[in-house]
Amino acid sequence: MVFRNGYSGSSFSELLQADYPQMDTAASFKDLVIPKAEAEAIPHGTTVLALRYASGVVVAGDRLATAGYQVASRDVRKVYPVDSHSLIAIAGAAGPAIEMSRLMSVELEHYEKIEGEQLELDGKANKLSSMIRAHMPMAMQGLTVVPIFAGFDRRRGIGRIWKFDVTGGRYEEAEFETTGSGGIFAKDSLKKRYHRDASRIESIEMAIEALTDAADDDRGTGGVDLLRKIFPIVCMCSEKGIEEVPEQEVAEVYSALMQRRQQES
Repeated sequence: MVFRNGYSGSSFSELLQADYPQMDTAASFKDLVIPKAEAEAIPHGTTVLALRYASGVVVAGDRLATAGYQVASRDVRKVYPVDSHSLIAIAGAAGPAIEMSRLMSVELEHYEKIEGEQLELDGKANKLSSMIRAHMPMAMQGLTVVPIFAGFDRRRGIGRIWKFDVTGGRYEEAEFETTGSGGIFAKDSLKKRYHRDASRIESIEMAIEALTDAADDDRGTGGVDLLRKIFPIVCMCSEKGIEEVPEQEVAEVYSALMQRRQQES
């Protein structure tokens, strides 16, 4: 298909740049200098993680967003499905991160409509890498976005996980990955319990325990808020597609974790 400007590819971002170059927000930040104090006041998402289990991948994130030492929001969503078999977990500057996840979803839908088939999971990871690289001018101003991308590879029949750096470099992880201010504590927690053949419930337990441990050691990570009934977002992705674990089930897993720890103390 050839569009009115002569562009004939299947990338929505490239089509948008060709039709409306004035909407290139990343380029507009190239020469802009954001004062450090203002950059720190921008809401940031904190801890997210992804892990492989027997049937696919689990992607989870806490709900807290911070602005410096203050709470910006207690109820931010950091895990986003981008199509039927892949998800993004976001950390970093909340606004650009959410925008990137939504644009990624539009990119994949546009590709499918133009090409008549879904992009392979490797191609999706490459697409996200290009988007992060294009975001570099904003990242240099302190608006860094560091996502985790995960999904079920229907061609291989397995779950797969990628991490990224601020330059768009992508690296596939065989077992699990964490990022955000509490990522190091979540990773330490996963190292103790992780095994690739985990069942659905075991993988949910590992994800919730890792986020709970991160919240215990990192002030920027939000734990379970029983008063406001705010729980981590936990999503599963398998051959059947994406399933968001109900809050009631997350609450039950968290309650069992706390009871076990009380008995062990």
